[in-house]
Amino acid sequence: MSNFSTAFLVTLVFASLARWVRGVSFGGAIAGAVVCFLLYVGAGVGAFVALVLVFALTWTCTRFGYRRKEKLGTAEKLDGRTAWQVLANLAVAAGCAGLSAVTARRAVFLLALSAALSEAAADTVSSELGQARSTSARLITTWQEVPAGTDGGISSVGTAAGIASAAVVSLVCVITGLIPLRWLGTSIIAALAGMIADSFLGALLERRKLLNNDAVNFLGTLIAAATASLLVIP
Repeated sequence: MSNFSTAFLVTLVFASLARWVRGVSFGGAIAGAVVCFLLYVGAGVGAFVALVLVFALTWTCTRFGYRRKEKLGTAEKLDGRTAWQVLANLAVAAGCAGLSAVTARRAVFLLALSAALSEAAADTVSSELGQARSTSARLITTWQEVPAGTDGGISSVGTAAGIASAAVVSLVCVITGLIPLRWLGTSIIAALAGMIADSFLGALLERRKLLNNDAVNFLGTLIAAATASLLVIP
């Protein structure tokens, strides 16, 4: 079986399962299928495994403490994440996978991919667990106390969970051979830089309705990928 055929089969199964467990809407499943195919073809099995982990972490944390999030008015729809939400979190990683397959700097783009996926997991997990476990948060720009779920608000629980998620996803990228061990710390640091930038963008721009959440999430992963690349390019 060719690599394209394998990628197509894996993509079909993954997208179908993601829709079946209502992790994504129908449109989200299509967007996720495109991302999955690009990751598998461009970066290999390691990227797919990391993608599955990101999906598992976000799916689990989104449903954790769901009733409480409903009361806060921040709960995701039970039908799953939309196509725009999927692309906001994963388009940068998919782009990095594609570029890694056609450029001489394959290793750098794979590192950027690892950082982008790690940031996507960190941002979602920190937000979802922070809302589920904390009644309040601190606005990252002023440190003012705000209700949990406020754009730009951070909590100790959410931040710790985000750091752990970034570390786990980056470690899986190392274990699967996507990036070398020496770049593990770089991937984690870049992911956390993206997560922090996401919070600043939320506080400064999203709260003022200058950007929506999808745009902020996209920029967070882009900053993570760019940071990782800058840290290793001489």
